[in-house]
Amino acid sequence: MTQSKTPFIVVLSLAMTMMLGPFSMDTYLPAFPVIGESLGVSQQAVSLSVSVYVFALALGQLIGGALSDRFGRQRVLMSGLAIFALSSIVIGMSDSLNTMLGGRAVQALGAGFTLVSVPALVRDRVAGRDAAKLFSMMGFIMVLAPGIAPSVGSAILVLGSWHTIFFALAVYAVLLVPLLVRVIFTGTGKVSRAKSPKMSLLARYKLVLSTKPALPFIVWQAASFSTLMMFITYASFIYQGHFGQSPASFSMLFAANIVAMLIFNILNRALLSRLPSLRILQLATGCQAVGILLLVMAAFMEWPLYAFLPAMMLTIGSIGAISPNIQACFLEFFPTSGGTAAALLGAAQFGVAGLLSALSAMLPHTLEAVILAMAACGSVAYLMLARSIIKGRAAVEAR
Repeated sequence: MTQSKTPFIVVLSLAMTMMLGPFSMDTYLPAFPVIGESLGVSQQAVSLSVSVYVFALALGQLIGGALSDRFGRQRVLMSGLAIFALSSIVIGMSDSLNTMLGGRAVQALGAGFTLVSVPALVRDRVAGRDAAKLFSMMGFIMVLAPGIAPSVGSAILVLGSWHTIFFALAVYAVLLVPLLVRVIFTGTGKVSRAKSPKMSLLARYKLVLSTKPALPFIVWQAASFSTLMMFITYASFIYQGHFGQSPASFSMLFAANIVAMLIFNILNRALLSRLPSLRILQLATGCQAVGILLLVMAAFMEWPLYAFLPAMMLTIGSIGAISPNIQACFLEFFPTSGGTAAALLGAAQFGVAGLLSALSAMLPHTLEAVILAMAACGSVAYLMLARSIIKGRAAVEAR
């Protein structure tokens, strides 16, 4: 099945499944003060639930990806949704921080099972440029989720307590079940995937890790996503703390980066009809490198906000084209182990980004330090870009 024949309802169903991740991570952010007051702890203590979630999500993907190759996408995905829904209810009923943190860890495991199945389902259907187009179409829908999730959480808080947010997440997970069964596993979206050889979990990961040409894409994705994670972590400080903007202005400034990602996503979809996925990935990474260079100049030369913002939009927006093409290029190497490969890519992405974000708390609380941290992550992605260009030229000369 080619991407052009993939029904929109299939794309929408896969995107709505992927949206479970950002929704479960961002929807409850506006409730931090209320949660802290309710549980009798500080907001900083409540923020531990984010770190717990990120690391458990990485672990859930590592386990779920290999299991989906062994036992099938449907079993693992549905199990993940069930775990997610039940743990969300537990969190919603929690009356202590420990219960909440434990619930978030289990919730993230379920989310990991669910999220890692989606790239594998895409790889079961299409490959190469068609896969990049499908990832890009999904990304166009998915990139809206981080932007609207806090607003959804705020709206729920108006109608009920913070507990209601997690009950709503449980309902969302439950509603995905009939949609996925109808559209993906029994409807027009159903496909037969290549038969996967019977292997242990460790053997599957050994197979993926032994595919050396694919490994740079893991580093590439982790570095690029870490740049985004660093921005999300310090966005409030950058715009409200350093530039002195109001909460309302901050929302608009943050949304500008979402718009930039959408623009890059649309450009990516248009270019995929003319250029190979790797070439677009190289161009997008080059754009990110230019954006980071401008950010460093803006920070140390004390540029005003109107000059700083475009540089940040270029840096963050380029990820809208980088991420779908990395996924497509990487999964191209694994026609029968897509789940395991997607798990390793996702776990590296969230694990490395979460670790670096946590370590960045040790840095000075200044704009220059934040931008240098983003630049360090971006420089690794640029090294992967340079490596891919050199390898490409060597391959051409060898012919």
